[in-house]
Amino acid sequence: MKKSAHLTIFIGILIIGILNSCSKGKQFNEQDKSISGFPVGYYNFNKDETFNFQLNRWFSLTYLPFEDIARIGPGIEDFGDWKKEILILADSNVLGENYMQAAFYYRAAEFFTKEADPDKQRIYKLFTENFYKAVDTTVLLRHEVPYKETTIQALQLTINDQDKKGTILIHGGFDSFKEELYSMMKFFHMNKYEVITFETPWMGKSRDQKEMGLEIEWEEPVDAVLNYFEATDVTLIGISMGGWLSLRAAAFEPRIKRIIASSVSYDVNQYNVKLARKIADKLFTNKRESVNKSIEKKMAKDLYYAWFVNHLMYVTNKDEPVEAFDVLRTFSAQNLHSDRVLQDVLILTGKEDHMVPYKMHAMQVKALMNAKSITERIFTKDESAQNHCQIGNIGLALNTMLDWIERYEPSR
Repeated sequence: MKKSAHLTIFIGILIIGILNSCSKGKQFNEQDKSISGFPVGYYNFNKDETFNFQLNRWFSLTYLPFEDIARIGPGIEDFGDWKKEILILADSNVLGENYMQAAFYYRAAEFFTKEADPDKQRIYKLFTENFYKAVDTTVLLRHEVPYKETTIQALQLTINDQDKKGTILIHGGFDSFKEELYSMMKFFHMNKYEVITFETPWMGKSRDQKEMGLEIEWEEPVDAVLNYFEATDVTLIGISMGGWLSLRAAAFEPRIKRIIASSVSYDVNQYNVKLARKIADKLFTNKRESVNKSIEKKMAKDLYYAWFVNHLMYVTNKDEPVEAFDVLRTFSAQNLHSDRVLQDVLILTGKEDHMVPYKMHAMQVKALMNAKSITERIFTKDESAQNHCQIGNIGLALNTMLDWIERYEPSR
């Protein structure tokens, strides 16, 4: 087999692949909501799963209406269509003073806007401006947490001490902003929890500083956040890549007492077969320029892959694709230190996750050999929660989390 063919196999290990996942084609109505108020259903908004998943993402999180997404979704063919159609909706919602919808239309538009596009920062600013117009900033508090030579941006939903059940710290990983987690934060807050979320210096507003890049030592920013809020007994929830990061943090941070990892990847290097991993190791060590050229060639042919690599370079603060993949490859089982996790753990997995191979679930559970307890929850198509991070039935995922937290808190 030619080396270029081996490289193609390896690239399949690392990218967040876009495969055909099962969807529903029915219309949404008010009856299609969970008891938590989140919509239920993973829909066919677009024939390309790249766009379809993102449209379902913003709908499933309660931020955007079904009717608008269903109307524009089928006509989106490329990133240019995406940006144009969604910005029209964003601007119209500003005029109508629907600030939360406007905010997340801007966020959706920003998502696929390239880092080199001068519109990216402008759209991001419009997202945050409209978001903070829509929320009660006397309850949702903004903080700047000192961290090394810079700061961590954090949000906190406060609650009276006499009503407070506990503290939940929740975060994303690869491509999410702290504001996106607001609907999840509200769910836990309504159930009497103080909730904190944060962005590290390579995410969201903090990324403007361009001083740092994605790193695996997640215990360091978590330590800074826990120190700032004087939190000593917390539940840590990691979403997507945040699932891996949350377990990594828990391995070194005893103030984390409970961990919930959603769509945890365990080891990106084991997404494919052992032979491909060995070939990849040799190529990344000895043929770096060839690897770089192969990645760039694939980027020119595959729009989603181009977005993924560009964003990976952005969050890792690297100038070349091969250097960005060097960072991604550190998200390994060896660096995760699952054997050091001593807490109660809940693992949430979608049976038909189109981004993380299903086999990662069992590998991760097995690796947590010293955890105080392990609870597994695998979501299926019948529950409309089979996809990545349970997009399609967020309410079910949140209720699963809440039930588990209340079962494993010492006071319970």
